[in-house]
Amino acid sequence: MSTSPPHSPAVTVSIVSHGQLELIRPLLDQLDRFSRAATAKVLLTLNIPEPDALAGGRWGFPIERIENRRPMGFGANHNQAFARCETPWFLVLNPDIRFDADVLAPLVDFATASAGLLAPRILEPGKNTPEQHRAIITPREILTRRRPGYAVPAEPAWIPGLFMLFRSEAYRQIGGFDERFFMYGEDFDICARLRLAGWTLSIAEHLQTRHDAQRASHSSKRHLYWHLTSLLKVWSSAAFWRYRRLDAASRPGAR
Repeated sequence: MSTSPPHSPAVTVSIVSHGQLELIRPLLDQLDRFSRAATAKVLLTLNIPEPDALAGGRWGFPIERIENRRPMGFGANHNQAFARCETPWFLVLNPDIRFDADVLAPLVDFATASAGLLAPRILEPGKNTPEQHRAIITPREILTRRRPGYAVPAEPAWIPGLFMLFRSEAYRQIGGFDERFFMYGEDFDICARLRLAGWTLSIAEHLQTRHDAQRASHSSKRHLYWHLTSLLKVWSSAAFWRYRRLDAASRPGAR
């Protein structure tokens, strides 16, 4: 396992562009402004050809581009990037995340020895409070999560894929994302496998980023298809059922 010398940047950032370089440029500006000291490099994957909207830009960390010959899925893209990660921490970051302060160094400082995955609280557009923690995904949970009386978990059962700070050791141990998921579902699956491998998921309640949400699954039949088929893959996986039993056993009052 590669380790970084003391005081060297601790985080390798992986961002995938699907024709989104104009969206990514302000994100790079914010990483540079707030988190330059923690950022070793940015691995920028161009999943489809696009005009170079980053031309002329200068940032205080190296940007290493990966240009795919054919489009790849979410997990495959980040697994490909992880092969170039030499730091203790690996950050999977959506192009539409926005920073108002440094969260990378505080997240690394917040990590316990057992933390395999960390994230800040996420503020969605038009909201004054962060997104609620996520429970185990089931058909009933999906149907009831927005209804009055829904019991929001005190700690998340999984962390959405828009901001996932992995301990590189943990990511490597479980083999990264399951590439059977093209898009959607892979974030729940990797969280389940991390927990089953003995790692913890940690949300830093005192840290916050913003999400300029791009909810393609609500407007694209192709994305909706990926979403629905991914849910079926989740529910038919051994990891889902093992994690559901582990989660139930860890609840207060469980025997």
